[in-house]
Amino acid sequence: MNLVQRVQDILLKPKDTWPVIEQEATDTAALYKNYLIILAAVPAVAAFIGLSLIGVGAFGVHVRVPFVPGLVNMVVSYALSLVMVFVLALVVDALAPTFGGSKSQISALKLVAYGSTAGFLGGIFSLLPSLSILGLLAALYSIYLIYTGLPVLMKNPPEKSLAYTAVIIVCGIVAGVILGTVTALLTPGTSSMHLGSGMGSHEAVSIKTPGGEMTMDTAKARRPTSAA
Repeated sequence: MNLVQRVQDILLKPKDTWPVIEQEATDTAALYKNYLIILAAVPAVAAFIGLSLIGVGAFGVHVRVPFVPGLVNMVVSYALSLVMVFVLALVVDALAPTFGGSKSQISALKLVAYGSTAGFLGGIFSLLPSLSILGLLAALYSIYLIYTGLPVLMKNPPEKSLAYTAVIIVCGIVAGVILGTVTALLTPGTSSMHLGSGMGSHEAVSIKTPGGEMTMDTAKARRPTSAA
């Protein structure tokens, strides 16, 4: 499989490409090695570059997330995205009989892996945080890709694909919240990327203004002062 050609085909002509994917012999390891671990790196690396190296600027103020917390967040978000694909594939497979489809774990993984292509590539907009909203539009196209692939890979009646897709989206959101919470518990200082509050209780945020650069210790800013 040629990676670039597959990306082009699934994005530009999904209805013709899904039957080809359905006939391909593959396994979980091959899908991850040849496709997912490459595409999933796009949003993670782009977000790291955008927030920690380039930063966010507006009205003369430039904010950057510190390098080390940004790097840790990149690794965590990358791993989380790979886990999310697998979890969502399990959901797709489990729901298949409910919508008149046939259970097949590898078909479900193919569907989610290739259906996520647009969302993964849309992560490139995170290079410029102000354009991140465009990544959301790409994610919406991934929903369409999954919708078109369901009757081909999961063998459900086409008229049930809309409801099937809607349930997958809801389950995906719930799974994402759960996995995000688990990640936050495992990496308490690096799980969030809030520019206004820093990356962790011990880190600082670099802010450039027309008058110079300053570093704000967000831990001290959040620490309550004792009563006199």
